[in-house]
Amino acid sequence: MKPSLVILTGAGVSAESGLGTFRDKGGIWEKFDWRELATPEGFREHPDRVHEFYNARRRNLLGARPNAAHAALAALETRWTAAGGGFLLVTQNIDDLHEQAGSKRVAHMHGELLKRRCAACGDVRPCREDLSIALACETCGREGALRPHVVWFGEVPLELDAIFTALEGCTHFAAIGTSGTVWPAAGFAEAAKTAGAHTVELSLEPGENGHMFDERRYGPATAIVPEWAAGLAF
Repeated sequence: MKPSLVILTGAGVSAESGLGTFRDKGGIWEKFDWRELATPEGFREHPDRVHEFYNARRRNLLGARPNAAHAALAALETRWTAAGGGFLLVTQNIDDLHEQAGSKRVAHMHGELLKRRCAACGDVRPCREDLSIALACETCGREGALRPHVVWFGEVPLELDAIFTALEGCTHFAAIGTSGTVWPAAGFAEAAKTAGAHTVELSLEPGENGHMFDERRYGPATAIVPEWAAGLAF
């Protein structure tokens, strides 16, 4: 069986690029009510408020740049796949910093902030500008139905079939910058371990599922991820 690596990243990998985390102390969901801003019900009741929140986050993302952790993961993908190994980077992040750094095999399970989706017809397109209820979908013509292409609370994450297929066949698994509290991502380490993979946690502090990891390294992502990636043998 050829080596196959699955990496899961969370908000901690992008924090040093100036993008806020969600569940840490002082994180986004301590400052804002997720029920109003990150649910289909919140969007139906207060679409202007939801658009204002995500427009600000989109503008923040457009000014952000990948950090050393993103660069190290992109370089690891290049080296790993050139040697013939399987590789998938699964991210809970809705930013595009992995792609900016050069990552190719990326599954955005929670969607992408720089895309918008029509809630009426499902059309998805790139979006780098502000959204509002005054805009009409270019495909179906419906006004007020455009929303960020992100997975809100109560919605099903994207690309789960491909992700679990990769987990079932992986020999190595790493969770980077994630708290281990959000499902189904919190169960990925167990799925990889069941498949016989060597599991690694890289984060500022232990997550709630820390017992599922064979190896643990704690510290800023820009310090621990490049060191781990450089030492990972195919």
